[in-house]
Amino acid sequence: MKGDRRQTQRRNWRTQWRYIPGLAAIMFGVGAIAGLTASRWSPTPSPGAGGDIAPALGLRDVPQPIVFNGRPQIDPLPKFEEVWECQVAVIGGSLGGVAAAAHAMASGATTCLIEVAPWLGGQISSQGVSALDESLRMRQANNLSPSWLRFRQLIKQQVVTLPAWSPGGTSRSVADINSCWVGTLCFLPQAGAKAAEQFLADTNPSAPASRWATMTAFKGAEFDASGRHITAVYGVRRIPKDPGYRPQGRLSAELANWYSWSPTAEFDRVPVKLQPPPGQRMIVIDATDTAELVAWAKVPYRLGSESQATTGEPNAAAFDNPDCTQAFTYPFALGIHNDGGDSLAALARLSPTHGIHEHQASFDLEGFPFFAGKSVFHYRRIVSQTRGNPYTSAPAPGDISMINWNRGNDWNWMDPPLILKAADLEAVGQHQNWMGGLSASALKFGEENALTFARWLIETQSGPNYPLAYLYGADSPMGTLSGLSMVPYFREGRRIVGRAAYGQDEFMIRENDLRYNFAGQRDFSPTAVGLTHYAIDIHGCRYRNWQPSGEAVTAPAQEPHVKPVQIPLESLIPRGVDNLLIGGKTLAATHIASSSTRIHYGEWQTGAAAGVTAGWLVSASAPVHYPPDIVPNGAIGSLQEMMRLQGLKTHW
Repeated sequence: MKGDRRQTQRRNWRTQWRYIPGLAAIMFGVGAIAGLTASRWSPTPSPGAGGDIAPALGLRDVPQPIVFNGRPQIDPLPKFEEVWECQVAVIGGSLGGVAAAAHAMASGATTCLIEVAPWLGGQISSQGVSALDESLRMRQANNLSPSWLRFRQLIKQQVVTLPAWSPGGTSRSVADINSCWVGTLCFLPQAGAKAAEQFLADTNPSAPASRWATMTAFKGAEFDASGRHITAVYGVRRIPKDPGYRPQGRLSAELANWYSWSPTAEFDRVPVKLQPPPGQRMIVIDATDTAELVAWAKVPYRLGSESQATTGEPNAAAFDNPDCTQAFTYPFALGIHNDGGDSLAALARLSPTHGIHEHQASFDLEGFPFFAGKSVFHYRRIVSQTRGNPYTSAPAPGDISMINWNRGNDWNWMDPPLILKAADLEAVGQHQNWMGGLSASALKFGEENALTFARWLIETQSGPNYPLAYLYGADSPMGTLSGLSMVPYFREGRRIVGRAAYGQDEFMIRENDLRYNFAGQRDFSPTAVGLTHYAIDIHGCRYRNWQPSGEAVTAPAQEPHVKPVQIPLESLIPRGVDNLLIGGKTLAATHIASSSTRIHYGEWQTGAAAGVTAGWLVSASAPVHYPPDIVPNGAIGSLQEMMRLQGLKTHW
């Protein structure tokens, strides 16, 4: 699977997409599938609800179907057409998942990875945030890990396909068209997907029996009799019947189809089972951005914002609110290109659920110019035809900008919340038939908001010298018909609750650990498996009627006020399951702390640390077998040395 099929699909995605009758409906309307998905999977919103932590083997105040080991059980199971043997199983091909799989393979472990989206890479590809957020201080101090620097270089080397109207030619390397000011590397999402694929392929010879697949949804798992060890992971791969398949870019309408066990008009299905080789053990890594395996298996987690009473953080919210995860975003691309009004006319056909003026009321460029100098357009410019200075120059025809703007396509409304809470998952039967754990209604409203923002930008900023086109269909850098990212940028999902460590019964990295001059700071160096640094960058939440939201409005802090933080091993180890690690942004961190650890580099470090740990644990030389045994048995020093040998930094 890891070779021919994916290469064929990539060639197909690069081809000119032929016109489909009803394309406008796919882009800008929500049809029967979306309606059915929303009605079946969207919960009734619960504004202002209190905190929600799922206990290890059940849900508070909600009756549960109890099976022999206390974990959910899928009955009947489909006939698995493929059985993969894995020493390390990575669920989710996010940025952290790619790092986890690559570093597990580099340890010599036979590794399997499944990802629901058509592209690997998460933030940098299918989620559209193809502009790297990095700490200025880490760059200046040369504290970025060699592992990350190798991956960055791979991105820069990728050759990408530009629209046919591009004046500099349709085939260019990322290094030749890179110029933005959010960071030092901005690129087309296709480059992120290709680099992720190449990073895995380059590492594959260290564990040649490893395999990975996109368009493969997580569906559940199998536990031993104790409920503490995962013995198998279930997935279903979808195979497009149309060789020219391209995703709609309307996840609200595609969600049910992506997760279905059964064949549909669009896809054939291949049920897949991941299990350890005979007589061996398996370590599982949840590298999904919303902790899908954690939620399905009822592993303890927190969701949304926490109160000061819950965490003891000086700037925590006034009350716990599981609805209040950080705003999610559907990025899109605008190009300096005269399309004769085509894209504006298409955008104008959208009839959003909420009035267009309700959306436009929140749009604001916040004092930045749109084109000249240090502008919105240059902020995340992913194609620069002239490579002009992003702080001083003017853009040129053919330049393309990826739009991910706080007062624009961020969707922070919690009516309904995006992430389904534990009780909602139970109410709609997702423990028996996992469907992603998201609200289709919230996804739909976020899509409509992004499309409305694109229309507003063209109407207010486009002019004769700089005509703007919304890029969709064949010209879409996002690889979708609609021009929106394949899936939204998930800033925050569920976050695990750690085991007792560093003075806490339920370990979490806290705001106090990140900020200078705060009481209660802790030194994580004894068990550090990673190092990261970034601003406390919270994108907040609100209800439509502006009732109290429980967001941590006083917590944001710029980089100079934030300490470099060492990621302790304890933040990757959940409660109740002994062979599970976290490989991304859903580590044990509070709502405030996760706003610093969630960015590209932090997610990479966390995933890489999980991969090295998993690969080391299944090796013959490991003195222990499972993550919770490492620290109590004095093995953390050996693990940290393995981290350094694989090009990771654990200390400043």
